[in-house]
Amino acid sequence: MATGTNIKTYYDGAWHDGDRMVINAADHGAWLGTTVFDGARLFDGLSPDLEKHCARINRSAEALMITPTVSTEDMVAMVREGLASYARNQPVYIRPMYWALAGDELGIVPRAGATGFAISLEEIPMAPPEAATTLTRTRFRRPVLEDNVVNAKAGCLYPNNARMMVEARAKGFGNALVADAIGNVAETASANVFMVKDGEVFTPVPNGTFLAGITRERHMINMQADGMQVHEAVLSFDDFHDADEVFLSGNMMKVTPVAAFDDTVYEVGANANPVTRRVREMYWDWAASER
Repeated sequence: MATGTNIKTYYDGAWHDGDRMVINAADHGAWLGTTVFDGARLFDGLSPDLEKHCARINRSAEALMITPTVSTEDMVAMVREGLASYARNQPVYIRPMYWALAGDELGIVPRAGATGFAISLEEIPMAPPEAATTLTRTRFRRPVLEDNVVNAKAGCLYPNNARMMVEARAKGFGNALVADAIGNVAETASANVFMVKDGEVFTPVPNGTFLAGITRERHMINMQADGMQVHEAVLSFDDFHDADEVFLSGNMMKVTPVAAFDDTVYEVGANANPVTRRVREMYWDWAASER
C-alpha cells in the first residue's frame, strides 16, 4: 500500500495515473533487493535541489552495480512533466527508482545494462512548523562499507532503519538516535541530525556509515552564509544530552525539531529553539529564491 495519495507513475516512457505495477516476480530487484531510489519534494510550487537528487540516484545505482539508464537532465525533465499535473498547493514526494532486472549466471551479480526505471509521485503533506519528534537510543547500529552499501540510497538498507524505528516506538519515542560501528552518533533512523550548543551548530562528521544528505548540505550552506558557526565533528550521546537544541534534517520534512532525547528535554515552540526555527526559515527563503 502506498504512503501517499493522488499517485502518478512514470514507466515505460510515459506517465500513468495511479500506483502502476512495474516490477516482475523474477526481476533481480524483487528477489535480491537490488533497488535504489532518491527522494525530492514539491511544496509551495517549489522543487528545491531536484537536480542534485536526480544526479544522486545515478551514483547510487553505480554503487549497487546497477547500470543507470537516464541522464540527470532527462530525469529532471520527466519529473517536471509529471509535477505539472499537480496544483501549486499540493505537496508531492518525488521518488525516482532503479532496480536490476537480471543477474549473472549464478543470479547474484546484477547484469550490466539490465535496468528497470520508474518515477513515483505521491501527494504527502509537509509537517507543520510546530511539529516535533522525540529520540531514544537503539541497539541497532549503522553498517560500514565493508558489510553494506552505505554509499548508496539503497532499499536494502531500510529494513535496518525500520528495526531502529520500531524499537524506538515501542519505548514511546518517535525516532532513534543511532550510533556508528564504534559507538559515536551517526544520524537517526530516518534523517541526518544536528545539535546546537552555546549558539554553535554541530553535526556528525561523515565517516562512511551514513549518507550526508542533500538537505543537510543545504542547511549547512545556509547557516554558514548567515554567519553561524557550523562544525562537522565526532559526537557522542552525551554531547546530545548536553545540547541546547536538536533538530533533524531530511528531504521528507526538511527540518524537524526534537523535543526530547530519552530523559533530556529541549524546549521547542515559538519562544524556544531559535536556531532550529531560523534554519527552517532560511530553507524556505532559499527555496523561494530558486523559483
